Amino acid sequence: MTLKFAYWVPNVSGGLVISKIPQKTGWSFDDNARYAQIAEEAGFEFALLQTRFIASYGADNQLEAISLASALAAVTSKIKWIAAVLPGLWHPGTVAKMISTIDHISNGRAAVNIVSGWFKGEFHGYGEPWLDHDERYRRSEEFIRVLQELWSQDEASFRGDFYRLNSAPLKPKPSVTPPVFQGGNSSAARKMASRVSDWYFMNGNTIDGFKAQIDEVKADAAANNRELRVGANAFVIVRDTEEEARQVLRDIIAYSDPEAVEGFRSQVQFAGKASPEKEGMWANSDYNDLVQYNDGFKTGLIGTAEQVADKIIALKAIGVDLILTAFLHYDEDIQAFGEKVIPLVREKEAALLSVASQ
Repeated sequence: MTLKFAYWVPNVSGGLVISKIPQKTGWSFDDNARYAQIAEEAGFEFALLQTRFIASYGADNQLEAISLASALAAVTSKIKWIAAVLPGLWHPGTVAKMISTIDHISNGRAAVNIVSGWFKGEFHGYGEPWLDHDERYRRSEEFIRVLQELWSQDEASFRGDFYRLNSAPLKPKPSVTPPVFQGGNSSAARKMASRVSDWYFMNGNTIDGFKAQIDEVKADAAANNRELRVGANAFVIVRDTEEEARQVLRDIIAYSDPEAVEGFRSQVQFAGKASPEKEGMWANSDYNDLVQYNDGFKTGLIGTAEQVADKIIALKAIGVDLILTAFLHYDEDIQAFGEKVIPLVREKEAALLSVASQ
């Protein structure tokens, strides 16, 4: 299978780095409609819309993910929209209906990303209970099972600890069953992915770090007679020389917002310590890593187009199925990635396939 490419939708202000460096990246609907159309032409197949209701790392303005996905679906024709959702702030029946509606607007291009939640401030601010770490993942698993029941059954009934359905219909059904994505680095997250999700997102990491996660979750999925695909997060900086790309990275970190980065660090460390393992997705992240709030610098897609394409092929070799990208200047960087990197990746994939068939 050829690698798939996705990009983070900048539906929150401040771009995809916690930095005051000047960025040509906006968060408005008009900006995001333009990025989507560029990305479609560039060869991206998916776009992930963040879920954020209260600023947690300097992202003072946020557009809601499902609403924006619906609007962007109407002005695009190929890209699939992954709307992130927080169980606890939504009822799964409502979300099932909304995602099904996006499916019909987009002719089958709807997907959902279930985010179990690490930011207590959002739940506290909206007056919703904050559950213990593993309980949040138990609730998310029930949430996904409810979605799947409603999308597949004429009338869905469900009895769980968090949700109930009583012969509930959902019409119209989605034309294509929307794929379910999720992330999380704890044992609870990985086990949940192996049981109910279609895709597992990983924060940025080294090759060895990615491989350990992939081997575990794919083995767990196989034990459940399921296939699970995985996506790797990466912040991409492609320039004419490696030194130019590295200088951009140094500039982003030099202009970082220490107050926002440290605020983010304290929140994610608090969330991680709540897990039975006493560590979370950012347990091994230093200050520089946290400037890109999903550890995207760690993945190492920084350099010339050829260097970045080679690193992507190395990720594919260990079992990565999708590269989830973020950029500094969205208009020009998405287009450059599509023109310079994706064609190189396709050439390298074809060469590997040719060798394997000989």
